[in-house]
Amino acid sequence: MHIDRYERYWLIAVAATLGAFFAALVATLVVFGVSLPSPVGRVNPQNLEASEFAEPGVRYIGGNRYQAHIVARMWQFDAGPEAGAPPKIRVPAGSEVNFFVTSKDIIHGFYIQNHTINLEVIPGQVSQATVKFNRPGVYQIVCNHYCGTGHAVMYGEIIVE
Repeated sequence: MHIDRYERYWLIAVAATLGAFFAALVATLVVFGVSLPSPVGRVNPQNLEASEFAEPGVRYIGGNRYQAHIVARMWQFDAGPEAGAPPKIRVPAGSEVNFFVTSKDIIHGFYIQNHTINLEVIPGQVSQATVKFNRPGVYQIVCNHYCGTGHAVMYGEIIVE
């Protein structure tokens, strides 16, 4: 069987490209240790009252460090005593905030603008990310997974003072 010279060049180019992509994938996994994020815990989404998400909100844990427990539910983030209102999380500049986020109902997103935090929030799983807020300002929290007709009003703010 005869393969045309140009066709052979294209087959070699495609094989080399696939080989380069595969080598990059192996290097990413083995050399750099990059992997998919895994949940840091699990909760029963139907019984959040029996978990650390029973009273969502921000807690000072010492040394300019905070923990924020946030529950995503249909068209709102619940992060404290003002249930039903978009959350306003206040921390001083230079704070490190460890976010723990779960969902009560469906898949949501948790994205903090101007930071690299972009979590997929799945019912029953606890997603975690840590952010250091060095500059004062207002940082928006938005749901970036479409979650129904009220998705556009699912937001909050982090106010760094």
